[in-house]
Amino acid sequence: MEAFASRDFARYQLARVAVIMGAEAQSVAVAWQVYSITHRAIDLGYTGLALFLPGLLFLLPGGHAADRFDRRHVILVCYTVQMVCTLALLGLSFALPHSVLPIYGVLFLMGTARAFSGPASSALVPHLVPEEHFVNAVTWGGATWQFSNITGPALGGLLFTLPLGGELAAWGLQGAGIVYVFTMATLVWFLLLILSLHVRPGRMEHQAASVKVVMAGFHYMMRSPLLLGASSLDLFAVLLGGSVALMPIFAHEVLHQGPRGLGLLRAAPATGSVLMSLFLARFPFRRRAGLRLFVCVAIFGLGTIVFGLSHNLLLSMGALAIAGAADTVSVVIRGTLVQLGTPPEMRGRVSAVNALFIGGSNELGEFESGLTAQWWGAVRATVVGGVGTLAVAGIWAAAFPRLRRADELTAEALKSQ
Repeated sequence: MEAFASRDFARYQLARVAVIMGAEAQSVAVAWQVYSITHRAIDLGYTGLALFLPGLLFLLPGGHAADRFDRRHVILVCYTVQMVCTLALLGLSFALPHSVLPIYGVLFLMGTARAFSGPASSALVPHLVPEEHFVNAVTWGGATWQFSNITGPALGGLLFTLPLGGELAAWGLQGAGIVYVFTMATLVWFLLLILSLHVRPGRMEHQAASVKVVMAGFHYMMRSPLLLGASSLDLFAVLLGGSVALMPIFAHEVLHQGPRGLGLLRAAPATGSVLMSLFLARFPFRRRAGLRLFVCVAIFGLGTIVFGLSHNLLLSMGALAIAGAADTVSVVIRGTLVQLGTPPEMRGRVSAVNALFIGGSNELGEFESGLTAQWWGAVRATVVGGVGTLAVAGIWAAAFPRLRRADELTAEALKSQ
């Protein structure tokens, strides 16, 4: 609990819990809304693509903005834009559209805001705690993030099916609309807490924008086998093994569940993750970080395979929980590598490149899942993806021996490697 001795870190985590909970609840509502309009797997994949493309276009400028301007101000502006996007989704829920294109347009704008807020948020954390508590901060940050992922999807499924009477029902506030109102409330809470932070990082990079300055984070990562190996491992492992986009199909057609079942599936990986985060916070590992990283990626792939083959809700949730627990270990290792292995003045731009890899593994992975499910069916696509993740773990272990041999997660040890 050392990191929570810092007032700003504690407030930042309270803000994150709320806003991530709202975002996850909103993603359940968006996915169910899109699928109810088209009943096509590929359209679920397009929701991920709509969120990913802005990152591809704007993450590197977003990293420069995080180093050029006060990171706290960047976060405030970006989440204000996200409030506008949630209001737009609320308006669309009243309109009952027959086309998903307006939803994709809102998601694209939301992805743009995330492209700028992501690097700023990652680079802000080292300013909130002393360096000796940073690994603990990363671990607890993962725990709070996963706690939000447990409660957010479950709340999304619950609120989506919540019956309301009286004036609220008369206004058409039901289903997705209720979820979007909840998300708006979490965004307001987030902005108020961020405004209350005492930290003022100020400007870290004093050079004006240029191709060389904007691309500096990319060039730095390309010269670091540890950073490149860890980030690219996440990209390809989760790109192939991710199954979030297909959960509405599994909930409806394989497991024969409704929105609440979808919420349980979405919460299962986070349940395993938060339990592992709490374990790591109490019993942090000291050595063999690289070996643990590759073992956990392989476990993630195996969990994905079991989920794809399962026809039982409890078994599916268990497989997803194990995959989530394994992913948490790799998240802590990668997060520490990126922040402690990078100079403070470049953390925004390096975080942007890392976020581009993570975005590729998540949002682009959702598109890949939807596309392959359209071709092969959801079950076969998920199983093949899990096998692909196992193959990636083996190939990367051979291609990045320095990452495999990485030992202690300290700034001094990382510099020597």
